[in-house]
Amino acid sequence: MSAATRVLVVSRNLPPLIGGMERLGQRLVAALAERHAVEVVGPPGAAAHLAAGVAVYACRSAAAAPYLVEAGLRAPWRALRSRPALVIATSGLTAPLARVAAALAGARCLVCVHGLDLVTEHPVYRALFLPAIRAADCVVANSRNTARLAVERGVPAARVRVVHPGTDLATADDAADGVAFRRRLGLEDAVVLLAVGRYAARKGLAEFVEHALPGLVARDPRHVLVVIGDEAGQALRREGTVHGRIEAAIARSGMHAHVRLLGGRPDAELAQAYAGADVHVFPLVPVRGDVEGFGMVAVEAAAHGLWTVAFDEGGVADAVADGSCGTLVPSGDYPALIEAIRAATSAASVARQAACRQAAQAFAWPRYAAEMLEVVGSTLDAAPGGQDHAGR
Repeated sequence: MSAATRVLVVSRNLPPLIGGMERLGQRLVAALAERHAVEVVGPPGAAAHLAAGVAVYACRSAAAAPYLVEAGLRAPWRALRSRPALVIATSGLTAPLARVAAALAGARCLVCVHGLDLVTEHPVYRALFLPAIRAADCVVANSRNTARLAVERGVPAARVRVVHPGTDLATADDAADGVAFRRRLGLEDAVVLLAVGRYAARKGLAEFVEHALPGLVARDPRHVLVVIGDEAGQALRREGTVHGRIEAAIARSGMHAHVRLLGGRPDAELAQAYAGADVHVFPLVPVRGDVEGFGMVAVEAAAHGLWTVAFDEGGVADAVADGSCGTLVPSGDYPALIEAIRAATSAASVARQAACRQAAQAFAWPRYAAEMLEVVGSTLDAAPGGQDHAGR
């Protein structure tokens, strides 16, 4: 292969949309641009957030339905014009578009899957999108659990590769930022439990407030749960009632003084929160038609030296190295969760912070880029008949 190999990326999950999948899509495009000629059919405003030299054909809307309609025209058009050697869908949502574009260009097709795009129960999705995922030449799963789900849904195991998402590694001593964060919230003497992520039922925050937080507060009233996240305005799965469920759980359990719902916060403030918290809690619960594909926030917490206590649900076991940067608890065992949180807060130390940061090294973004480029290379090299697509 040469640097002239053309790759077409079809992705709704890119900045300026906000979220873990969007950061992942941005990093994937950046890695591809290091070696290949990359075109992107993406959401409005994406060009300002992607690597220099990437040609972006932006759709007029980031909302799922209008994006799919317009991208369904743009992707085949670009495939016919530029004749890419590989077409990539960054999620199952754009898999059918990538398959059509690849067929028109005589190209290979790679689809990235994250969990929800395999288990969603919408009948139209299952009828149209899952077959496109199954037909891809390569399916990249974000965890071993997501890979298992892909195989269960008919993707040949030989076509599935696991590449874990990455994280930025915190390099500076951020202790002062953590102190400032606690002071700003009036939590200087609190035991701060941090939960991060979009509001989704699978995150288990309402259940945590009702079944775990009161037990922690009864033993030490200094416990405070700080939640950073908000409703996912552009998410495929809409769960506008989750915030209300959390507030109802707060009211039922009388935990008003022990929960702070901060909403979405910029990355700089999130870094301060990681630095200022005593433990990161990830109380996932099983939800029909949804799944935690990986658990990127646990890796981000580790990069800031913060221990995670999590229920062992979905793909979180790939993100939390039990005993190295966190504690995994059997799903739904709230007494065990309470004890694990108490143990984590009492055992906090400089050595434990260093162990968390060391564990996060395995998920650094350069590692993600190298693994994805290797997968892309092997997918291209596996072209039918050994045809060399380089320079097309």
